[in-house]
Amino acid sequence: MFEIIKKKTLAANIVAFDVLAPRVAKAALPGQFVIIIADQYAERVPLTITDYNREKGTVQVVIQALGPSTQKINLFNEGDSFHSFVGPLGQASEFVHMDLEDLNKKKYLFVGGGLGAAPVYPQVKWLHDHGIASQVIIGSKSKDLVILEEEMKQVAEKVYIATDDGSKGFKGLVTDCLEDLVKKGHHYDHCVAIGPMVMMKYISLLTKKLGIPTTVSLNPIMVDGTGMCGACRCTVAGKTKFACVHGPEFDGHQVDFDEAMQRQRQYADVEKLKGGDGYGQ
Repeated sequence: MFEIIKKKTLAANIVAFDVLAPRVAKAALPGQFVIIIADQYAERVPLTITDYNREKGTVQVVIQALGPSTQKINLFNEGDSFHSFVGPLGQASEFVHMDLEDLNKKKYLFVGGGLGAAPVYPQVKWLHDHGIASQVIIGSKSKDLVILEEEMKQVAEKVYIATDDGSKGFKGLVTDCLEDLVKKGHHYDHCVAIGPMVMMKYISLLTKKLGIPTTVSLNPIMVDGTGMCGACRCTVAGKTKFACVHGPEFDGHQVDFDEAMQRQRQYADVEKLKGGDGYGQ
């Protein structure tokens, strides 16, 4: 059993849990995910790791209550325990294996759309802990749905907020905000975009036009999380990949987003039942 040490509401129906899972915390890296089973009757829910503390042995996940499974999880409180908490799974973010001196020469921009700000956070934090500055765009429909802004400001060089309705920060989509920053003279060597599939598609189209290499996370299409169900099968650079095994992060300019979104719609009913990590979709 995996005890919930801390529970915090970030926005409407969005909750952060710090879970006591020493083995997972010891091995976790940015970009990876865990599978939670709330109780012996619940389904498997893949969730990207939002943070981890090796000393305390805790792992943080952020969950948006979309379907029955995530609604059940979000009813848990501090002191309760999850039946299962498996991980870390998937491949870590590419930059954790890069030479720090070379990495320090690159200017990273992270774009977190909706719930995507949660998996962006550990990546920005890892770079900060290794002395590397980065900038972040957090996008949401309105100011009430912006999450992890203060936490991100502690580890990022600069945080930009973009809201669809203009209630906070830049008025418009994250693509509009990125294009505006570039027009104002900002230079970026690499972009990491995580959020709803359609957002990642259009960020990738924009960054391809701008000549900025881009990484995206295909966690939204994962169902089982172990490569057994085939639901997260995708095409990257013309080759078949499984998001949960080979990813979840891939080159955004090589992903067949139209196929991935069609697959996501195909499994929409399953996702609603599981209530997985859909990055706010």
